[in-house]
Amino acid sequence: MTTHNPPRRPPPASGSDFARLSKKIADAGLMNRRPGYYTVRSITVAVAYAGGWAVFVLVGAGWWTLAVAAFLAVIFGQVALLAHDVAHRQVFRRRRPSETSGRIAGAAIGMGYGWWQDKHTRHHANPNHEGLDPDITPDLLVWSQDQALAATGLPRLIGRWQAFLFFPLLLLEGVNLHVSSARALGNRALRNRPLDGMLLYGHIAAYLTALFLILPAGMAMAFLAVHQCLFGLYLGCLFAPNHKGMPILTDDDRPDFLRRQVLTSRNVRGSWFTDLALGGLNHQIEHHLFPSMPSPHLRKARPIVRRYCQDLGVDYLETGLITSYRQALASLHRAGAPLRRARVSTARA
Repeated sequence: MTTHNPPRRPPPASGSDFARLSKKIADAGLMNRRPGYYTVRSITVAVAYAGGWAVFVLVGAGWWTLAVAAFLAVIFGQVALLAHDVAHRQVFRRRRPSETSGRIAGAAIGMGYGWWQDKHTRHHANPNHEGLDPDITPDLLVWSQDQALAATGLPRLIGRWQAFLFFPLLLLEGVNLHVSSARALGNRALRNRPLDGMLLYGHIAAYLTALFLILPAGMAMAFLAVHQCLFGLYLGCLFAPNHKGMPILTDDDRPDFLRRQVLTSRNVRGSWFTDLALGGLNHQIEHHLFPSMPSPHLRKARPIVRRYCQDLGVDYLETGLITSYRQALASLHRAGAPLRRARVSTARA
């Protein structure tokens, strides 16, 4: 596994549909950096992060500390969103400041930056492509009926009712982030393994020391559970609307860059609050087409991209937030159908 940075802009073929759209976006100035915005956002998130831990110390051994745990779960999610923007070079043009800032943000939430960047880069290159997109690997859930038919172990057991278990399982997503980051350190192909390992285990050590130093053991465990479960739930709710329930591609599918990104992504309608809560990822189509576009420009790019897709006859899906979750759950339920049929057949036999 090699770690590399995504390009500033996907290289368009001359005269392609994407090349013409890319020119419209560039002419509108939407690829320009927003240093003022990211300075304010970074300071705000850093102050909220430090402030949350300061309140944790001040509250001390009282059950109000669980409210602090919930607050910090949201702030950890906002740090993750900031790390996402940094990794896509939305903040800095150069690799070194991007990697440095990304590693600092990753360390703040216990995420291995090198592991996540490699995984996310492969996702962007082949979204919802079975066998190429690591986000739809059947490690716990199955994402297609073909995966269900081949499933064994936990995916086979969980897959029957995975739509009903999806949100409860998201409570473990924060823990999965830490575990996956730690497991990736065993891969010798991962660049900067010693640094990533030091930052990851340094975070875990500082986190657990703070909890058990300030709180009694039982209360510390309660804080840990509330914080990590809500953090995982928030992370899952950030990313579930983006591609879940959208078409899954195979090696037989050969769409061009524009169609590959648009047809496998879903936008979520909403106000400025939706942009804030989802970090701009509710404009998933625009983000996948232009991953280095600063997140505050995604909303401005939306009407240009939507109109262009309409002119080309390319489906551009945009729904409300609740509908996006409903579609994702319906897709999961369909994917698990072969496992439910197999169980019924076995029972009748």
